[in-house]
Amino acid sequence: MADSLSVKNLHYRVANRLIIRDVSLSLERGELLTLIGPNGAGKSTLLRLLTGYLAPAGGERWLAGKTLESWEANTLSRQRAVMLQQTQMGFDWPVEAVIGMGRIPWTPQPENAVIQQVMQLTECLPLAGRRYASLSGGEQQRVQLARALAQLWSEDSPRGWLFLDEPTSALDLFHQQHLLRLLKRLTRQGDLHVCVVLHDLNLAALWADRIVLLYDGMIVSQGTPDEVLQAETLARWYGAEVQVRTHPECDAPQVFLAR
Repeated sequence: MADSLSVKNLHYRVANRLIIRDVSLSLERGELLTLIGPNGAGKSTLLRLLTGYLAPAGGERWLAGKTLESWEANTLSRQRAVMLQQTQMGFDWPVEAVIGMGRIPWTPQPENAVIQQVMQLTECLPLAGRRYASLSGGEQQRVQLARALAQLWSEDSPRGWLFLDEPTSALDLFHQQHLLRLLKRLTRQGDLHVCVVLHDLNLAALWADRIVLLYDGMIVSQGTPDEVLQAETLARWYGAEVQVRTHPECDAPQVFLAR
C-alpha cells in the first residue's frame, strides 16, 4: 500500500500564466481533505497534478517514496483513482459495464461479485441494467464514484488514494449526504485516503478532516474547518460578505451569506 503522497514547490503554467504557484502539500492516510476556493483558484488543476493527470512545470511529486513519474501506469492505477467533474463517454454501455471499467488495472475478466459490492455501497443497485447515457447527471456521478471505488477495491473494500472533483455538484440532498457519509466512514477505516474538490463550504465543514483554501493558484490557508472557515478569511479570499456560526447539532462551522 502506498502510504504517503506529497508535492513540493509545485508549479503549473498555461502559456505565460502560472495556474499553480509554489504549492507544497502532504496528504495523510485515512484523511478526508477538501480543496476549496473561488472560481479560477486552481482547485481542479491541483487535483489533476496530484493524480498525475497533468505534468507540472516545476516541483516534485512523491508517492510511497517514489516520484510519481517513476510509477508504472498500471501499478499506479491500483493505488489511486480519480473521479472528474465531467466524464464524457463515447459509448453507451450498461451501468455494470461502466463500473467494471474500474477493474481493468487488476484483471481483464469481469468481476461481477466486486461490481455488485460496489453498486450496493454506492446506492447504484437501482440503476442496474440501465444504459449510462440514459441516466441523469446525478445518477452518472454515482456510477462514476462506483467505478472509482471499484478501481481501488481489494480484500472487500477500497484501499488507496481517491481523488474527486465536485462529486456532489449534480446530486440531490439525500445523495450528497450519502456520498459524504460514505467517504467519511471509509476514511475512518484507515485504508482509503480522499482528496475532494468542493464548492459548498458547509459540506466541507461537516465532513472534512482538513481544508485547503486556494486563491490564484496558491495555498492561502489550511487546517481544520474551524481554523479555515473564519468570516474574515472567507471575506478576504472570496470577496463575499459572510457570517460564520456553529452548526446546531455539532461543533462544525456553517457559513451564511449576508443579505
